[in-house]
Amino acid sequence: MLPALFTAFVLSGLVPTRLTRAPVEEDSRAMKRVEQEYGRPNPGAPPELSQFAFLVGKWRCDAKLKRHDGTWENLKATWEGRFILDGYAIAEEYRMTTQIGELLVLGINIRSYDAKRKTWGMKWLNALAGNWVDLGPEELGGVKVDEKSITYSYKEPSGPHAYTRSTYLNISQNHFTWRGEKSNDGKEWEEFLVIEVYRRKN
Repeated sequence: MLPALFTAFVLSGLVPTRLTRAPVEEDSRAMKRVEQEYGRPNPGAPPELSQFAFLVGKWRCDAKLKRHDGTWENLKATWEGRFILDGYAIAEEYRMTTQIGELLVLGINIRSYDAKRKTWGMKWLNALAGNWVDLGPEELGGVKVDEKSITYSYKEPSGPHAYTRSTYLNISQNHFTWRGEKSNDGKEWEEFLVIEVYRRKN
């Protein structure tokens, strides 16, 4: 939505055109670097794979985690995604630390799309615990995609709650928001983690 609003301001004359040229050229160069360093989808891959293509590249993250006492703790994270397996799948490494650098989360997501079954196959490898988690399994509703967000749920193998629901919001070329909600019954949900994710230019 923000790029559309910005374009509207340019067309209405409220923002001088000369002010938009450098950022547009800079973004274009940045995206070319992303393709060179992190690959691109295979022409034979299902077109649905592009739904998660916004994750490809190198990102910095500002995270807020809700503690048991209701207070929010500020955390740091990095997110780095790339096309793998000749562009038929997407993998992202995620790392989250405290402000002083203590490692809290380390793992990798792997995503592919089954065109015949019309379902996503996604897994998270928790490197610290050594276990795999199915993301967005069909019994929990699969992956829901609309114009504004992508949402899926999964079972927590060892967490303090039974289920986590992940939602990707505010998706643009250089930013997105990840929202985590927790539940013990899959019906009542409570927000516990919010991550603002910004594309790194270098």
